[in-house]
Amino acid sequence: MNLPKYNDLLQAGVHFGHMKSKWNPKMLPYIFMEKKGIHIIDLNKTLDCLETAAQAMKQIAKSGRKILFVATKKQAKEVVANGARTVNMPYVTERWLGGMMTNFATIRRSVKKMNNIDKLLADKSATSITKKERLTLTREKAKLEKVLGGIANINRLPSAVFIVDTFHEHIAVAESKKLGLKTFGLVDTNSNPNDVDFVIPGNDDASKSVKIVVDYLVNAIKEGLEERKNASAAAEVTA
Repeated sequence: MNLPKYNDLLQAGVHFGHMKSKWNPKMLPYIFMEKKGIHIIDLNKTLDCLETAAQAMKQIAKSGRKILFVATKKQAKEVVANGARTVNMPYVTERWLGGMMTNFATIRRSVKKMNNIDKLLADKSATSITKKERLTLTREKAKLEKVLGGIANINRLPSAVFIVDTFHEHIAVAESKKLGLKTFGLVDTNSNPNDVDFVIPGNDDASKSVKIVVDYLVNAIKEGLEERKNASAAAEVTA
């Protein structure tokens, strides 16, 4: 798990913050300077925070627990969905439904409904469904899948949540905190770093910046899963 180099972060534009007029003063410890009215993030701090966050995620994955990835901004959603799928972690990249975590039982019911529609449509022998009903069900399934597809396989609440842009995803942050979940966040200069347990200061508006952060965290999770698998195999041998 090689930490990205300073220059890699620089090339990905991780250092670009928001305009000074939009800043959150609590981000001051992570700001290197101001240039032409824009805050520049201290990449040395980013690297330190990234390493700390990655180690914590690795341990969560190693213990067999789930980390939910959240990013509904168009610049980040594809990068985040791809990263989460790589390590079989749940994700939300379309829309955060209010109560997605705090009212998890209701969300599970919607997921169950989606899965039932899927089974019904897949059953070629189901002759009782008319062409019109099939079309309606297909549309409903597509609608549900768009919002819930990334969390279709989780039966219980995740242990942690990784959020890209905590300012934009404030409802997800609030629900996670209310439930006492561990929170990780890619936090730009317009956000409050105190909103998450593990802050990663960086540009949350550019897909290249999001990708370099997500890729590193995903690799850390991969290592954790690999160590879990190896420990499990070793235990079987000695049993």
